[in-house]
Amino acid sequence: MRRNRGFTIFLVAQTLSVAGDTFTMIAIPLLALKATGSVLQMGLLTGLSGTASIITGLFAGVVADRLNRRAVLITCDVARALLYALIPIVWLFGPQVWLLYVIVPIGACFAMTFQVTYVTVVPALVEPDRITEANGRLSASYSIAGVLGLALAGAVAGAFGPSVAIAVDAASFAASALGLCFVRPGTRSATAPGPAAAPLRGFLDGAGFLWRHPVLRSLTVLLSVFGFVMLGLTDVTIYHLKRDLGQTDAAVGTVLATSSVGTVAASALVARVRRRFGFGPCWIAAHALAGIAVVWLAVAGHVAPVVALLTAVTFATALAGICSMSLRQEVTPDHLLGRVTSAFWTIHSALGPIGAAVLTAAAGRYGAAAVYVAAGTACLLVAVAAVFTPVRQPRPERRLAETA
Repeated sequence: MRRNRGFTIFLVAQTLSVAGDTFTMIAIPLLALKATGSVLQMGLLTGLSGTASIITGLFAGVVADRLNRRAVLITCDVARALLYALIPIVWLFGPQVWLLYVIVPIGACFAMTFQVTYVTVVPALVEPDRITEANGRLSASYSIAGVLGLALAGAVAGAFGPSVAIAVDAASFAASALGLCFVRPGTRSATAPGPAAAPLRGFLDGAGFLWRHPVLRSLTVLLSVFGFVMLGLTDVTIYHLKRDLGQTDAAVGTVLATSSVGTVAASALVARVRRRFGFGPCWIAAHALAGIAVVWLAVAGHVAPVVALLTAVTFATALAGICSMSLRQEVTPDHLLGRVTSAFWTIHSALGPIGAAVLTAAAGRYGAAAVYVAAGTACLLVAVAAVFTPVRQPRPERRLAETA
C-alpha cells in the first residue's frame, strides 16, 4: 500500500477534504449562533443540510456511475471551496445570515456526491484483495483528521472568529482538489456505457440491486434499525455528561475526542480481523459489542468508564462499517457501484433523524440510563437477527454478485 502512489495521494486528498468537513461542522453553527444568538437557527441549518443530503442521495449514484469519477471529485471540492470562500468575504461587510441558508444546503449536496463517488474510486486504485485494507487506512486517516480538525476549528474560531475558520475550510477543499488532479484511477473508474439514467431510475437501479443481493438486502434492513437507535447516541451522551455527571463543555469535548481512538484502532485491525474470521462473524460480533457497551453506559457513573465504553462503541461501529463498505465494493459491478452506494446510504439513514428525535426526547423524559438500555438492547437484537440471515456467511464476497 505504501508503494501505491495513486492511493497515497488519494488518501492525503481525502484527509484534507474530511478536515474541511469538520471545520464546516463547527464553524457554520458557531457563525449562525454569533450572528443571531438563536439555537433554533443552528438547528434549522443542520436540518436543512441533512435534508439536502438525503435528496442528493437519490441522484448522486447516477452522477458517480455516468461521469468521470475523478472529475466529479475535483468538481465537488472546487465547488465547496468557492462556496465557503464566499462566506468570509461577505462577512467582511457585515453578517448576512440568509447566505448560510443558500450555501449550506448546496454544500451538503456536493458533500454527499463526493462521499458516494469516493467509494467508487477506491476499487480502481487498489487490488481486489486490498480493498478492506485500503478502507481501513482511509477510515483511520479520517478519524485523525476529524479529531484534529474539530480541535483546530474550535481554536481558530475562538481566536479569529468563525468566518476565518470557514476560510480555512475553503482552503482545505482547494488543496484536496489540487491533490486529486494527480490521481489516476484504473480502468474500473471508466464511464459506464449506455444511455444516461434518470435520477429516480438510477436510485431504483441501486435499490433493486440491494434487494436482489441476499447479504446486501439483509444489511440494509438491519442497519436501518441500527441507525434509528444509534444516531442520537452522541446527543444522549452529551446530555448524560452534562446533566448527570456535571461535566464542563471542555470535558465533554475531550471525552468525545478521546473515544474516537476506537475508530483508529478498528481501522488498523479490520483487514486482519476480517481475513481471519470472515465478514459475517466480524459484523455480528461488532454489533453485539456495541450493544453491550451501550447498555453498560447506563451504569457508568464516572467519566473514565464512559470514555472506555464509548471507545468500545466507536471501535465496533467502525469495524462493522468498514467491513460493510468493503463488501459492497467487492460484490457490486463497477457500473452500478455509485447507484448502489447512494441507495444504501439513503435508505439505511432515512430513519436516523427520527430515531435521534425519539432518543433525545426519551432521555429528557425518562433519563439517559433508560435510553442506553433500550438502545443497547436494540443493537443486540440486530446482532442476533443477523445470525438468521445471509449476513452470517464468512465469505460472501466469493459468491458471484447478481447483476442488474
